[in-house]
Amino acid sequence: LSAVEEVRAVLQRFQDGYTRRDLATVDEFMEMFLDSPQLEVIGTNGIQPGTEEWYLGRAGARELVAGDWEGWGDVRLKIAEAHIHVRGDVAWLATPATVSMDIPRRENIRDYLGYVREMIEKEARQPEELLNYILRGGTNTLYELDRGEHFVWPLRFTAVLVRDDGKWLFHQMNFS
Repeated sequence: LSAVEEVRAVLQRFQDGYTRRDLATVDEFMEMFLDSPQLEVIGTNGIQPGTEEWYLGRAGARELVAGDWEGWGDVRLKIAEAHIHVRGDVAWLATPATVSMDIPRRENIRDYLGYVREMIEKEARQPEELLNYILRGGTNTLYELDRGEHFVWPLRFTAVLVRDDGKWLFHQMNFS
């Protein structure tokens, strides 16, 4: 296999794990990730390193993966469309994807109100800015509810892998 084909095979194994979502296999799944404090896995809400969904190290990456498998939607990477580049022992890739979920209307509203409650309790924004943020999110929630209960969102998945001891391992990834 060429290096590009090897990386594509790792990407397929990654997709297979996200398709199965078997929490009993999450530790085995994590063997595809570099065991290093420099490992970074950035979720869709990752803004600052080490906070929210910007996880550092394998333990942090495991937290994101387990959380995704427990409560996020159905992730589908377009593996055949992945742009994969390799130079020596480093590979980087980008591919389109989707995440889909069924969210009942009442649950969607309840979840947003819970989010607002959390935001009010811990948010350091100025009151007017916070109110604008809440109103924008509430309006967006109502807009999305008119689309129904099945949601499909476009996603971009990017990653950097390194070849370590002959195996390609994720060093950094970003869901956006």
